[in-house]
Amino acid sequence: MSQNKEIPPSQYDLDAKWDACLDLGVRRFFYSSATGAFAGLLFFRSPVTRWASVAFGAGLGIGSAYSDCSQKFAGSSQTSPGVAKD
Repeated sequence: MSQNKEIPPSQYDLDAKWDACLDLGVRRFFYSSATGAFAGLLFFRSPVTRWASVAFGAGLGIGSAYSDCSQKFAGSSQTSPGVAKD
């Protein structure tokens, strides 16, 4: 009655990839938005430009997360310079 369930290789484990990409996207969105907010408070006086710097930071975070996740799903061996290979 015991079933042998094989663990799929990491390249086929989509749940782990989705979890890692979601985690990466949320963290990069938050940290880059916070950096944009800090830079906006430091450099700009107008509320519109402060919000623009927050939006720019959020866009950078989402874009970099999307880039890394698309490489992870494509199985590409190339990584961006900031990502260490395991």
